[in-house]
Amino acid sequence: MSNDMLRERRFPFDLLRFVHNSQSRPGMHSHDFVELVYVVKGEATHCFEGDRYPLRAGDVFIINPHEEHTFEFDDGQEIEIINCLFLPDLIHDTCLRELGVDDSLDYFYVLPFLSPDERFHHRLKLSERETSAVLQLLSFMMHELMQKRTGYMTLIRLKLVELFIMLSRIYKDWVNLNRDETKLRSNHLLVQRINGFLERHYDEKLNVAELGSRFNISNRQLNRIYKQETGLTVVEKIHHIRIEHAKQLLVEGEEKVLHVAQKVGYDDPAFFSQLFRRYVGCSPGKFRAGG
Repeated sequence: MSNDMLRERRFPFDLLRFVHNSQSRPGMHSHDFVELVYVVKGEATHCFEGDRYPLRAGDVFIINPHEEHTFEFDDGQEIEIINCLFLPDLIHDTCLRELGVDDSLDYFYVLPFLSPDERFHHRLKLSERETSAVLQLLSFMMHELMQKRTGYMTLIRLKLVELFIMLSRIYKDWVNLNRDETKLRSNHLLVQRINGFLERHYDEKLNVAELGSRFNISNRQLNRIYKQETGLTVVEKIHHIRIEHAKQLLVEGEEKVLHVAQKVGYDDPAFFSQLFRRYVGCSPGKFRAGG
C-alpha cells in the first residue's frame, strides 16, 4: 500500500495480511501513515531506525509516519503479519471526546503508540488471552472493510479505539510489572553496596544517618529496604560483621578482650561481651578457650 493510495481514499484505513521471508521482504522504507503490526506466526529480525531486535508470534508494534524499517531473516525463517494502516487524522479529537477518551487514558497522541519516547520498548508481547482479543478485533475490522455495509467506517473507528485502549492497558500493566522488577533489582544492588561498605568500615563509628547520607536515601527508606532484602536491620548487620571479625581475632591472636572490642569498633568492652554472648552463645573468653 503506497502513501498516495491510502491518502486518496475517502476512508484512509486498510487491513492487510502478508507473509514475508528472505525472498519477499520489503526494502528499507517509510510512509506517511501509521502502521500497527501484529505478528501472527513465525520469526524475523526487525530493522527499525538503526536498531535491530527479534520478532515472534504474538508481538505487536507501531511504525509512526516517516520512520524507516524492514525485516531480516535467517535461513528458513518467515513471518506472517497483519498490517493495520491508517492516517493519523482517521480518528478526530472530537470523536475521542464524545467517547469519553481523554488524556487520563494516556491515549493516542500521548500514548505508547504514537509517542517516539515509548515505542512499547520496540514491541509488546501479548499473552494467549490478549492475542485472542486482539485477533478478534482485527478480524471484525477486516470483515467490515470487505463488506462495506452501512456504518462500516464508524464501526471500524470504534473498534480501532477499542484496540488502542486495550493495548494501552496491556502496556501499562507491562510497565508496572517491570517497574516493580527494576525496583527490586535496584534495592538488591543498594543493599550489596551497603554491605560492601560495612565490611570495609566495620571498625569505624557507623550509624544509619551517615549511611543514608552517603547512599542518598532517607533513614526510614534505608531501614525498610535493608530489612526487606536481608531480614536484618542495618544495626544488626553491623553487629554481625563486627562479631564475626572479633571471633577471628580471638582465635588467631592473644590480645585482651578489651583490645579486640576496640579493634572491631566497640569502646565499651562490657557491651561487646554482652553482644558476643547474644550472637555466639558464650563469652569471648570461653570462645577463645574453645567453647
